[in-house]
Parts: sequence; C-alpha cells; structure tokens
Amino acid sequence: MTTRTQTTFAPPVMEARRWLDGISFPDNTPLINVSQAAPVDPPPAPLRQAMADALTQPDTHLYGPVLGLPALRDELSTQWSVHYGGAARPDQIAITSGCNQAFAAAITALCDQGDEVILPTPWYFNHKMWLDMSGVTAVPLQTGTDLIPDAEQARALITPKTRAIALVSPNNPGGVEYPDSALKAFFALARETGIKLMVDETYRDFDARPAPPHSLLSDPNWDDTLIQLYSFSKAYRLTGHRVGAIVANASLLSEIEKFLDTVAICPPQLGQKAALWGLQHLGDWLAGERLEILDRRAAIHDAMPILEQKGWVLMGCGAYFAYLQHPFAESSATLAPKLVQKAGILALPGTMFNPANDTSGERQFRIAFANVDRAGITTLFDRLAALDWPLASPASAT
Repeated sequence: MTTRTQTTFAPPVMEARRWLDGISFPDNTPLINVSQAAPVDPPPAPLRQAMADALTQPDTHLYGPVLGLPALRDELSTQWSVHYGGAARPDQIAITSGCNQAFAAAITALCDQGDEVILPTPWYFNHKMWLDMSGVTAVPLQTGTDLIPDAEQARALITPKTRAIALVSPNNPGGVEYPDSALKAFFALARETGIKLMVDETYRDFDARPAPPHSLLSDPNWDDTLIQLYSFSKAYRLTGHRVGAIVANASLLSEIEKFLDTVAICPPQLGQKAALWGLQHLGDWLAGERLEILDRRAAIHDAMPILEQKGWVLMGCGAYFAYLQHPFAESSATLAPKLVQKAGILALPGTMFNPANDTSGERQFRIAFANVDRAGITTLFDRLAALDWPLASPASAT
C-alpha cells in the first residue's frame, strides 16, 4: 500500500536546508539565505512584553473556543471591514493555527476525494501538497510572463468536479500583486459557475498599493463566493506562534469548525493574544515594517541592471519575493545546490513551484528577501552576476 503522504513531495524548504549539510562558509562570504519567506527577528519588544504579561493569565494555558478568541475575531472584523470597505462580521471570521491550516481547513470543508481545485502556476507548494494529501486534484492554470492568471483561461479548466479557484495575492512565489480587475473577474467567474474563490492574502500588509488591494467585500453578498485567508505571522513576527484566519460564510465556518476541533481543538492562546495586541497597538510599527519591505523591493529593481546584462529577467517582485528567470543551460533544480557551494546562496528553484511536467520552472528561481536588507541585496546580486555557468541557447531561453 502507498499512502498519500508517500506520493506527496518532500517539504521544499526542508529539502533545501539539507543542501547545507557539511558545508562551511568563509567569514568573507557568509551564507545568504533567501530560501524561506519568514522574518527571523523576534516580535518588537512591546509585543514581547505583552506576551510575557499574558503568560501570567490562567486562561492563556487553557483550551479556548475552536474558532478563536471572540475579542480577536471582533477586532479583526472591525479592521478587516475598514480596510476593504465592506462588512465582515465576527461570525464570518475564524482564527486558525497559521494560514496553512486555514487553507487545509477550507479545502477539507469544500472538497471530497476526486474533486478539483484550480491553482495558478507557479504555485505555492504547500497548497499543492495539501491537495495531494487530501486526494484532491490540483489543476494548474498557467500564467504568462507577467505571472498574472487569466479568468477566461481558468473557465476552460472548470469541470463538474471543480470546487474552487485558489489565488495568492500578493503572490508567493511570484511576488506580483493581482490587480483588482483580475480578482473581480475571478470572483465573477466563481459566482457564475457555483464554485468558491479562495484568496490567500498572507502578505497583504506589504502590498505596495496605498489603497485596498481589491473591492470584493463591497459586494453585500461576497460570502456566497469568496473565502479569504490571512496570517499574523508576517505582520507581527509571530511565525512560531501559528496564528492565521479565515474570512468566509458563517455556515462554511460551521463545517470548518469540525476540522479544526479534530486537528487542534483551538488556536494557540498566547499567539492569539499577541495578534490581538498587535492589531490594537502596532499600527504605526507595522507601517514602518511595510516601508522597509518596500525599500527592499526597490533595491531589487535598482540592482537588476547588473543581472540583466548577464541575461537574467525579473518576472515579478513584491511582498517578500523576487521571481527571476536565469540564463543558464542547466535546470534550476540542479543549479540550486550548486549555488550554495559556488556562491554561498540558498534559494529555491522554480521547479519546486511548478508541476513536474512543466519545464518553465527549470529557468526560474525564487528569491525571498524578507531578511536581506538593501546592502545584502547588492551583495546577493553581485554574487549572482559573477556566476560563469554555460548559458542556455537562445531558443531555450524564451
């Protein structure tokens, strides 16, 4: 017998870390790790103090409501509604143990074995992994050179087994921010065909646009079609405390509650209290974090000419990510371990974000710059520009 986990690929970030085994890096060429999109710094000091205070409260150490602390659901409801110019009631919000669990919970409530979910490529690998382990078919929706999916192309992929289209914006791995027009087109398509539109907005706090990223919640009946996913990990550096959210129809959340009760019973209490404190007190601090990430995004664009001269192409850039097309003849899957040895760079190849039969990923790398400042980005690009590997032929480079 072969289990579904056995037929699911290994976690890419953990696989990449194994490329470091047995390798040491000289002091003048330290490792540049751009493999994972997670802040490595701890939460800001005021939040750490609030968390320390929360540890003295007895209920922090007890089970809580399956769908999350009422105070956190209330606060997120208020801020979510203001941010999107619509109405998201507390009973339309559930708190989860991270955004990956939010996706898993939503898929479990929506799909049966043999059902289908459309995922644009390059896709977020954990979404693909959960679909595989659930017996749900991931149907790839190819994107163009701008990495923006097209709703009319998705229409051709919808079958009687399709249950949802799952988008990520700002996108992981591509970095692109989906325009409101694209999201509205997918929303209209999902409503017309009776499926759900899932939008993972883990990185919404680092969107470059000053206005709300979309207007989907302005539809008074948005919850008959839309499911939004969110993570507090990136905003408040709470990666280890596992706090995410689902914004969806209240009746769907009743189904999701069954899943959450069996896999976690409740979200971590300390993480929830930290998220609530962050929402209430860290608005200005988070605005500063956003500006820093936007400066790193600008640094990517500023540094690109040195790579463009070598044949590299910037396909997408935003949130924590730059998605690059490399000029070399060899696949990124075999070049990525060599990058560690040759240049002291740990990055994920595009093959980890594409179907096995899609060769486009062989020409691509994802650069996660959450923990690399402007000076580090310059060093990173200098190292990439110095690579002298054999180049792809002009025909294969397109």
